Amino acid sequence: MNSAARSTAIKLLAAAFGLLLAWAAEAETWRFAVIGDTPYSDYERRELPRMLNDIAAEHPSLIVHAGDFKSSQQVCRDEVFRDRQALFADSTVPLVYVPGDNEWTDCRHPAAGHFDPLERLQKLRELFFAEPRSLGRKGLAVEQQAGGYPEHLRWRLGPVIFVSLNVPGPDNNFGIGRTPGDEYLARSPAVIDWLRQGFAAAHRARSAGIVIVMQGNPGFKHHAAGLTHAGYRDLLETLSSETLAFAGQVLLIHGDTHWQRIDQPLRDPTTRLPIRNFTRLETFGYPLMGWVKVIVDSEHPQLFRFEVHPYRRR
Repeated sequence: MNSAARSTAIKLLAAAFGLLLAWAAEAETWRFAVIGDTPYSDYERRELPRMLNDIAAEHPSLIVHAGDFKSSQQVCRDEVFRDRQALFADSTVPLVYVPGDNEWTDCRHPAAGHFDPLERLQKLRELFFAEPRSLGRKGLAVEQQAGGYPEHLRWRLGPVIFVSLNVPGPDNNFGIGRTPGDEYLARSPAVIDWLRQGFAAAHRARSAGIVIVMQGNPGFKHHAAGLTHAGYRDLLETLSSETLAFAGQVLLIHGDTHWQRIDQPLRDPTTRLPIRNFTRLETFGYPLMGWVKVIVDSEHPQLFRFEVHPYRRR
């Protein structure tokens, strides 16, 4: 091979190598795991550490627990709260927890101990949200909302902004009948503001996606039929308008109704058609244990890919 041919061959190899590096740089992936509505029973409490180990073996960057770490019938004792805090703190993967109704709003019921819900929420804040870090042995730094709602978190993973909201099921603690309660009237504006701030942060960062995590199922079917639950109306209207104005993908994660599913139930209020850049992921819930791996794939048209993992006792 003469020198000219050798030079040409080297240039071609260098170009091919450069293209390979560019493809590798663009085709990045990140992984996180989703659980919720667990543990509800003694069996689930025994098995959850094993399931967390199974999740850790898949090497996700973090685990998201979408709320309800006890059944609504279990008494809301400090000992239960401390047990769950210790369980989550022992996770080898950073774990972000979102409050569920079973841990505070439902604690008013006699079966759950007849506690003051706001007092129980404050106890959750002391145990789970005392610092701007996730739970787990290796804490993940998070940003907390100012103004008395430290459970509202924001963080980033790769090209995605995450936002967590204290939105309990089944009615967002709206109140009795059509009259909103004082707690709802104080918290709902903070929820809406934090959601809007999350989208604003995603716009500024030119994020490929935003993930919103909360506990309550906001009732998409009823909302599509014009029968929106009062406790979720402002939230769903804000979610719709912000999603339509966002160029990236939106993933809403919730628990509450114990029906693991992945679908696109949010509709454009004008056309009544599904909003194509919106996806809903509902967690597993009692009596079925399991988790969902979410893969953030910069090459995937919808950004998010999902692997569903029912838990099988060993």
